[in-house]
Amino acid sequence: MKIAIGNDHAGPEYKKAIVDMLISQGHQVINYGTDTFDSVDYPDFGHPVAQAVSEGKADFGIVICGSGNGIAMTVNKHANVRAALCWTKEIAKLAREHNDANIVSIPARFTSINQAVEIVEVFINTTFEGGRHAIRVNKIPC
Repeated sequence: MKIAIGNDHAGPEYKKAIVDMLISQGHQVINYGTDTFDSVDYPDFGHPVAQAVSEGKADFGIVICGSGNGIAMTVNKHANVRAALCWTKEIAKLAREHNDANIVSIPARFTSINQAVEIVEVFINTTFEGGRHAIRVNKIPC
């Protein structure tokens, strides 16, 4: 799979651990995130991830900021993007199964790095159930 990832200054260590896991599993990663802890603006790193997913250049996206909220709001402005803020692997599983989420938003200040890696692993390995959930997902776009 091809996976786009973007993060602000709250997530360089998270990104590194997640990218290491993804590469070890044979995935291709497109890195749009910062590698420093210098203060930056999360939209600058979220928009490229959302664009890659929206245009089909990436199968999934991962975005990381302090709360996960700002960057999730940013990416959800793009067509064909369904980003889910996930702070547990159970939420990530349901976001994929029931909502066909294609971008996972990680709140770095509220999860450990190990939790974040688990969340991403569950997210990318869970399939959408379709059926009654597809009817609901099709009603999301404006």
